[in-house]
Amino acid sequence: MNDTTPDIRIRPGGPADVPAVLDMLDSAVAWMNARGNTEQWGTTPYSLVPGGVERVQRYTTENSPYVAELDGVPVGALVMDSGPSPKMPIAPAAGPERYVRLLICDRRYAGLGIGAALLVRAAEETKRAGVELLRVDCWAGGTGELVAYYERNGFTRTDRFLSGAWPGQVLARRL
Repeated sequence: MNDTTPDIRIRPGGPADVPAVLDMLDSAVAWMNARGNTEQWGTTPYSLVPGGVERVQRYTTENSPYVAELDGVPVGALVMDSGPSPKMPIAPAAGPERYVRLLICDRRYAGLGIGAALLVRAAEETKRAGVELLRVDCWAGGTGELVAYYERNGFTRTDRFLSGAWPGQVLARRL
């Protein structure tokens, strides 16, 4: 890496990372709300949303979590699974796939490429598993910034969906 690119280390995550991931999620809700976005994740800190803590705990025990660190400090997290959440109105792929269930970065480190590095790791893990399809779903409201982010990182739009009033977009990347 050069002098302007931080040395991002990505390691497998686990239950000990739950507090750090919850802190990132809480700060993301606050950041979105400060920008006027109350629709994506609401206004309640994620750690106080009914079932939120339990969901993150399950992510670290039942899924494949990864944590990005800078100088030993957790600054991002990725959770992968073999398909979308059963609670989402999204059909599984026709064949094997890996699915990004969560991608979160500490807003204090925005712009350092942490999310992109985690998505590279997701692609590597997908290939390592002998799978050619990596998918993700995200909020498709507002100005479409999140959808555009995934497109900049090699994903292509596939299906749109509604989860209640929440507009979503599924994106896919063939590897």
